Amino acid sequence: MSRDDQELPRSGGPKLFCDLTQSWSDVGGGVRTYLLHKRRHILEATPHSHLMIIPGPQDAVIEEDRAITVTIASPKVPGSPHYRFMLRNRAVKNALERFRPDLIESQDAYNLPWSAIGHRKRYPQTALVAAYMTDFPTVYCERPFSKIIGKTLGGLCGRICYAYCGALYRRFDAVFGLSENGGAAKLRAQGVENVDIVPLGVEVGEFAPAKRDPALRRKLGLADDQPLLIYVGRLDGEKKPDVVAEAFRKLPEALGAKLVLLGEGPLKEQIASFGDKRIIMPGYVSSRTEIARWLASADIYVSGMADETFGVSIVEAQASGLPVVGVEAGAMIDRVDQTVGRLGPVGDSDAMARNILDIWASDHAAMSARARTHALQFSWDRSMEDLFGSLYPAAFARRAEAMATAAARASGRLVRA
Repeated sequence: MSRDDQELPRSGGPKLFCDLTQSWSDVGGGVRTYLLHKRRHILEATPHSHLMIIPGPQDAVIEEDRAITVTIASPKVPGSPHYRFMLRNRAVKNALERFRPDLIESQDAYNLPWSAIGHRKRYPQTALVAAYMTDFPTVYCERPFSKIIGKTLGGLCGRICYAYCGALYRRFDAVFGLSENGGAAKLRAQGVENVDIVPLGVEVGEFAPAKRDPALRRKLGLADDQPLLIYVGRLDGEKKPDVVAEAFRKLPEALGAKLVLLGEGPLKEQIASFGDKRIIMPGYVSSRTEIARWLASADIYVSGMADETFGVSIVEAQASGLPVVGVEAGAMIDRVDQTVGRLGPVGDSDAMARNILDIWASDHAAMSARARTHALQFSWDRSMEDLFGSLYPAAFARRAEAMATAAARASGRLVRA
């Protein structure tokens, strides 16, 4: 399936779409889920082909008809063993040279987008798309640096990173975020034009209030009038489950509430050290059916995560009929309003505890129904239609226009202003 050296992209026929990312997890994660749904859509609903270039334990190329997977041997990320650093740009360059995709989409903001840009310099007809999947200037720069060097310098580092994002993404033919407040607005503020919003899909059919399991609640020692709070995700500093646990411990004991933290991570031991037997930590659950059962059997979803770019876990909780208590930041602002939950300041466990009590005292049934309705707007069909029906055609059109402009300049027909 390698391209002949003289072959150009076919203007109207089947194309080769490439996803280039290091945000690939061995066991799950938003990017992996997105890419697998995209591959299924391409193979089942289009005549096109799909190339994924991802990190792995070894170099490998797997070609299965219209599906190609290239893994680049990459070391594991310390503290996140299911992710890997893909740093071998030469190997990436060789893979792109071999298969010559018509369009490359990058889900990272580090070294890999520059590999795509370098490839486009050699093959100017290649359309480039960038997906803003992680708000890294805040998550991995401003917040951690502020703890070490203070908020002023930490904020400066964050602004530098956002300026870098602007300089990077202005080179792409199309850019999209997963929500307005989770990324799109921040890129526009850096001068990136034509930033679209393409929400991720959620398998809302897997999650529903009907999957509530009274036996699970009885096993936890809960009566119908005792609230079960739940959080699903990594137990690490970025997700802030410790703030959730602190808020829970500030609830009146007479409420009879319990908290389930479904996941693994470095903060698990710290939370366990509280010695609070009302906090239940079953560990990582891989079965989607089991996660759906836990969610539907709970009463309120609680999250301290400030930097969601989409909020898959939020939407899955809403599909399960759960009101959400969260923080007023990132995509949470787009997912949760007063009709389906409550938001408070980032890192404020007192405010979170008050919001939990407020929701429990509200019309829980009405809020649950509205949460379910809100979640049903998200589907993978919608996401794929946004990509293949709108965003990708726009990227190809802008690339064609840029090439025509360059050709006109080269021939002297277009004079610079």
